[in-house]
Amino acid sequence: MKSSKIIIVSVAVAMAATFTGCSDNNIRQYYNPLIDDPKTEEPTPEQPAEEVSSRNEQYRPQIHFTPAKNWINDPNGMVYIDGTYHLFYQYNPQGNVWGNLSWGHATSSDMLHWEEQAVALQPDALGMIFSGSAVCDKDNTAGFGSNALVAVYTSADAAQQQSVAYSTDNGKTFTKYEGNPVIKNNDDNLRDPKVFWHEDSKKWIMTLAKGWKKGIEIWSSSNLKNWTKESEFVMGLAGRPDFQWECPDLIPFDYNGQRKWALLVSVNPCGPVVGSGTMYFIGDFDGKNFTADKLDYPLWLDYGMDNYAGVTWSNTGDRHLFIGWMNNWQYADRVPCDPWRSAMTLPRELKLVEHEGTPLLACPVIGEIDGIADEWTNAGATFEAKDAYQLHLLINLDTNSSITLGNAQGEKFTVDVNVDSRLITIHRNASTGVTNFSEMFSIPSMNAPLNTQGDKLTLDFYVDRSSVELIASDGLTSITNLVFPQTIYNSLTVSGANYEAKVRNLCRVWK
Repeated sequence: MKSSKIIIVSVAVAMAATFTGCSDNNIRQYYNPLIDDPKTEEPTPEQPAEEVSSRNEQYRPQIHFTPAKNWINDPNGMVYIDGTYHLFYQYNPQGNVWGNLSWGHATSSDMLHWEEQAVALQPDALGMIFSGSAVCDKDNTAGFGSNALVAVYTSADAAQQQSVAYSTDNGKTFTKYEGNPVIKNNDDNLRDPKVFWHEDSKKWIMTLAKGWKKGIEIWSSSNLKNWTKESEFVMGLAGRPDFQWECPDLIPFDYNGQRKWALLVSVNPCGPVVGSGTMYFIGDFDGKNFTADKLDYPLWLDYGMDNYAGVTWSNTGDRHLFIGWMNNWQYADRVPCDPWRSAMTLPRELKLVEHEGTPLLACPVIGEIDGIADEWTNAGATFEAKDAYQLHLLINLDTNSSITLGNAQGEKFTVDVNVDSRLITIHRNASTGVTNFSEMFSIPSMNAPLNTQGDKLTLDFYVDRSSVELIASDGLTSITNLVFPQTIYNSLTVSGANYEAKVRNLCRVWK
């Protein structure tokens, strides 16, 4: 019988009044999963869990993906085929804690309404099924069949090795390749393969994270089975020497008439505040090497605590569609959610835009959100908040301002806009809602850059029962945070600057 362990390295933490990032002097705790005794028999695929209480429990997200029950973390294998978005994800079919990692599976036509499918991949003699990606092999380069859905993932035992599975029925069932692993490895620092077709070189390209060795490896293949290592990308980052690199994604963009590439890397435990976060590099890729532009790194995709391990869907043409895991390894196993644990962020559409002469990734929420939205109404001191909502503010930048979302229980979520320091500051503490499940959850302040020009700022709050995703300046600043108020925030107070506010309810996505 297989057992799996979660090791949480706990230390005494002195919580300062402001978290500004990690440095050598920070004392922190981080999540460090270990694996032992892998399964030696192939299990029978499980059917999707039955819904529990119509997904209406306290804190259950109403517009974000969650499984009916059990633990999830990283999104995996995201691919778009024949009008269907496939979302695979790290999943424990047997419980609401980390372990028995498999690939759960859900499908959608709009990335908002999801239907759970049978568990796609489960542990085998090579270990648990860690993160990876999936592609549509339309030209049958692997020999599994034309338009086969090919998953490339990490087999995680004492070593982390890369394996392949394929589906010829649009992801309903998978067959593991008999030649696994396709990339052998002797340690536990090579994982999370993200694969795409590189048209210029006529090859599949894989990016692999080096974990605690802090770097990205780039591999190539003509058939998804035989891989050649092409290069490594390693960059030291001042003040952040002690973190692991995970979940890479190398993405092409058209930028001012030229081709530029963005390399996403999720890092832990030294994100933009504390714990988990996703950084990115901008540069060039020639089919073998990624070379980063000389910019002020790290650049962060999101400045909140709860957007990690996100990658993009494959086979979506010129749209770069992203979703992340809405949690943080500092407290992932302790958030007060039952019988499920963790959700995905709202899907975003990544765009490379110029801001003050520098290329930055913007990540606005997908336009498909309009499909679940009611009409806009003016937002007064209080407003009707049903399942979830979007609050849009246009704020003058002639003076500092403070925006507070609240509820009848006196709980509040406060955002400060400081014009002089060019910062947006979020406050998540005991007044926000439940925080006592983890000493690492209460964050007195977290700062994000005020990436805007002109004399006005747009702020879009996407509020669900247990999260606030703040999108500023059409996605140039993203701040994603879990919150656990007794009831959804339904009041608005703005002090300081003049402003305009409107709100629209977002309809729950569950039947």
